[in-house]
Amino acid sequence: MGHPAILTVDDDPAVSRAIARDLRRRYGDQYRIVRASSASEALEALKELKLRGGRVAVILADYRMPQVNGIEFLEQAMDLFPNARRALLTAYADTDAAIQAINVVDVDHYLLKPWDPPEEKLYPVIDALLDAWQATGDREMEDIRVVGHRWSEPSFQIRDFLARNLVPYKWLGADESEGRRLLEAAGVGPESVPLVVTADGRALTQPTTSEVAEAVGLSITPDRDFYDLIIVGGGPAGLGAAVYGASEGLKTLLVERRAVGGQAGQSSRIENYLGFPDGISGAQLTDRARRQAGKFSAEVLTTRDVTGLRQDGSARTLTFADGGEISAHSIVLATGVAYRPLVADGVPELTGSGIYYGSASTEGPSCAGSDVYIVGGANSAGQAALFFSRYARSVTLLVRGDSLEASMSYYLIQQLNAVDNINVRTRCEVIGAQGDGHLQAITICDSKEGLSTTVECGYLFVFIGAEPRTDWLGTAVARDERGFVYTGPDLLSNGTRPKGWDRDRDPFYLECSVPGIFAAGDVRANSVKRVASAVGEGAMAVTLVHRYLEAQ
Repeated sequence: MGHPAILTVDDDPAVSRAIARDLRRRYGDQYRIVRASSASEALEALKELKLRGGRVAVILADYRMPQVNGIEFLEQAMDLFPNARRALLTAYADTDAAIQAINVVDVDHYLLKPWDPPEEKLYPVIDALLDAWQATGDREMEDIRVVGHRWSEPSFQIRDFLARNLVPYKWLGADESEGRRLLEAAGVGPESVPLVVTADGRALTQPTTSEVAEAVGLSITPDRDFYDLIIVGGGPAGLGAAVYGASEGLKTLLVERRAVGGQAGQSSRIENYLGFPDGISGAQLTDRARRQAGKFSAEVLTTRDVTGLRQDGSARTLTFADGGEISAHSIVLATGVAYRPLVADGVPELTGSGIYYGSASTEGPSCAGSDVYIVGGANSAGQAALFFSRYARSVTLLVRGDSLEASMSYYLIQQLNAVDNINVRTRCEVIGAQGDGHLQAITICDSKEGLSTTVECGYLFVFIGAEPRTDWLGTAVARDERGFVYTGPDLLSNGTRPKGWDRDRDPFYLECSVPGIFAAGDVRANSVKRVASAVGEGAMAVTLVHRYLEAQ
């Protein structure tokens, strides 16, 4: 197949020559540098590479080009090479416009022109893009095929699991010719979906997520019986703890019940995270953090459901739903929170068949021409509204409060106001859902007008409240009445340490009511519910783990 390509497109001949020269100097021995002077020329080059079975690692596109700008070009390029990493080349004057336009297409980075010296301003960015491409590989979308029904909840769960774990796959309807052919080859009928066909031809009928995880190469079994640090939960706090724990020499294991990234991993665009002025999708942030943890040899287990925690002398032991156990010197609880169920007639029956919790990005293209409703008024709901507005005929935010200002960041409110097909309705709640096999309508109670109305609705996405995933802890550590874990100063009552505390010191800031067990991120009582603070708490927890271990 030859060397993979790095493609650049810029209509300025001088810039085009300069970028190609600098790229050849650093990467020419391992990558083929392809240069184009227009979007149309670049697309022809990509089509030629596709026909010849070539690979494309990175695409660099000038933002301001005639006829087709860089964003429009990258949208078309993604159809040919969806796994290639993408970056915009922009002049300083175009930075704001480029950042806004990046919301349209999932761009990995932007580079300011000029980039002198390239050793500082060009090569580190390209190195990171190439590392990301190599980590995910240039697997084709057809490697894994999923056959199912559009409105089947089990089919949705498998697609969502693969998407959230960044595993490329091709979706086929059970009523499509290729889908029927695969079902026939597997010796099953449409009633046996979902069917997952792996790259090596294995057919999994109605598989569990654990079976799918094992089939696609995700780790589900720990390499050892005992660790220095085990982290429960793979959201920003858990990933932060994994990176810092492993990088500082601790034998570190991260256990995640579904997919790393947590709620943040489902976000279509995070724009207020430090260091990413052009924003970053939750999937990209998760991918980078997971690769970073792997770089330092942290283990990551998926589809392992932790059901219990106990003290075994100086060890802390976790039990799994399958009866297995794993122990460590210290534990970090980073299980985050889950969206609260929407309590309304018809909702449970239609969940997974038009009603979804969180931003189910796999459903984006399917929303084309539909009326989408989103329940919630926080940042996650606003980000979802922007994402689905690219596909849907209309997007309506249903907010229980009087306004968005009390629960949503100012920048997001401004962006919502600028999109024509997004509407915001305040003091509204969903009180019913109707549909025959899939969602077709919802009933909305408007407390301002005192009226209830039923409207056509193709998709409903729910972002209400937050409940901690801590029922499995039982009485192992102290929790508040809502289930959030008490830590540090919150454990002291008039200076008195928690019951059963056996150390001649107060609990460390993130330490739970049992020494050696820590909590970080949204699961912790009185925490700040932000991605940046969760990552910071994950890092801080590792520092406190070191203090705990030093005193043992």
